[in-house]
Amino acid sequence: MMAGLPMFVLVAAQAAPPAQAAPAPQAQPASAPAPEPCKVTEPKDVKEDTREIVVCAQKPEGYRIDPDVLAAQRAKKKGQSVGPRPPERYVDNSCQSVGPQGCIQGPAIDLLGAALMAANMTQKAAKGENVGKMFVTQPQSSDYQRYLDAKQEREVKEWEKAAAAYAKQVAAQKQKAAEQQSATKATAQ
Repeated sequence: MMAGLPMFVLVAAQAAPPAQAAPAPQAQPASAPAPEPCKVTEPKDVKEDTREIVVCAQKPEGYRIDPDVLAAQRAKKKGQSVGPRPPERYVDNSCQSVGPQGCIQGPAIDLLGAALMAANMTQKAAKGENVGKMFVTQPQSSDYQRYLDAKQEREVKEWEKAAAAYAKQVAAQKQKAAEQQSATKATAQ
């Protein structure tokens, strides 16, 4: 039964009525550029086993990188961020005297400072704040922080521009109202 299926499909395809012509494509608006036809290049060395693949596709429209991301990348390239820290050298040079006295001031722990730091840590922990930030000696901004800074700068500029336009509009309305008021007083006299 399955052996006759390909033969049936072949006979049915020959007996089928001819397909109707495809509807004419709709005309594109005059403002849209006509799509360029795909240019197929022939390989220089024609071989039977060629592995070259030609892909023809239209360039996507509307792709744009976020301007805040671009500003953050520019800030990183300009060197506004602190680079890698130099290696820390834990060399104690405080006691380099030679003689009968030796080192009078031996290394000691500042107990008062440690107690204040512990009290500050417990207060921050009780409030639910970040205790780890207390130990950062050289803060470095991350890529995300630079992105947020660039976004905030852009939003501030946009807000200032909108505020200036609004102030200009209000001043124009006040001037127009004053002119109308003076015109009504002149006509009333």
